[in-house]
Amino acid sequence: MTTKERFLRMYEHREADRVPIIDSPWAGTIRRWQNEGMPKEVDWTDYFDIDKTASIGIDITPRYEEKILEETNEYRIYTTKWGVTQKSFKTLDSTPQFLDFTVTTPEKWADAKGKMTVNDDRIPWDMLKRDYDKWVGEGRWITANFWFGFDVTHSWMVGTETLLIAMYEEPEWVRDMFDTYLDMCIAHFDKIWDAGYRFDAISWPDDMGYKNATFFSNALYRELLKPVHKRAVDWAHNKGIYAHLHSCGNIMTRIDDLIDIGIDALNPLEVKAGMDPVKLKKEHGNELVLHGGINAVLWDDKDRIISEIDKIVPILKENGGYIFSSDHSIPNSVSLENFRSIVDEIKRVGKY
Repeated sequence: MTTKERFLRMYEHREADRVPIIDSPWAGTIRRWQNEGMPKEVDWTDYFDIDKTASIGIDITPRYEEKILEETNEYRIYTTKWGVTQKSFKTLDSTPQFLDFTVTTPEKWADAKGKMTVNDDRIPWDMLKRDYDKWVGEGRWITANFWFGFDVTHSWMVGTETLLIAMYEEPEWVRDMFDTYLDMCIAHFDKIWDAGYRFDAISWPDDMGYKNATFFSNALYRELLKPVHKRAVDWAHNKGIYAHLHSCGNIMTRIDDLIDIGIDALNPLEVKAGMDPVKLKKEHGNELVLHGGINAVLWDDKDRIISEIDKIVPILKENGGYIFSSDHSIPNSVSLENFRSIVDEIKRVGKY
């Protein structure tokens, strides 16, 4: 079966030849695998013979000036299109440090919003012309990458503390940011769709949890964010495609709300934060495609991860509705040998 056929059966909660296998290795992980024998010129998904997906991204930023403020052998400090000052370290697998934010008040947001205009040059037309037919010919699952919600706002625009306080004290400002991001996504992906480029699902990152809890209450979710999530889901369903949510952390208390608005698939089911994929399968397996749920902390221990796969995957794959991956991404502690063993085992255990 092709990847698209495999994915489609999972979304329809039907069995396929095997569960789909996808993941996101760190840059340092790819470098390690190359040092351990994987040819540099070979795509890692081809090397391991796993599923191939494709995604379409757009630029919805206010397009603030990008410039380097300081650079050393160890790090670089710079401004982004979001108006954020960041410090990025030059090691392969570091995450940026957020130093300062331009948009910290409703007035400054009004300036940013005025810069978020709908333009064709925010769409990767050249990439689509070059790659789209190839994706279709290879039977890839194609996703439209939406970019809106709590996670994007606190991480890339205003900062965590500012947003959490505003959710209580200035909810209309928060609603306007959430709605504007989604409006930008819909306007640009409508253009892509109308130009004849089809995608199978929309997906967006909206990390609403951390270890053991959510960042904010379900009451606030229902008041401020749930209506925006629902609008995105409705847009996708009206086009006959699916809605896939990525939300890190422990969001077990929010599952009923996500199902209520029609979310089709949930990722990454972060076990190390307190998510329980087996419980989700038993309670919501007929309603929700589960993607992930295999503890990334175990992946550098071959015996433990194989044991985990053997215990968890036979449950999650029942009647379709499961996509295999780690519960976030593949760290550089995972050797080429370990990942090969993981892929071999999931092909065996994940076979229908």
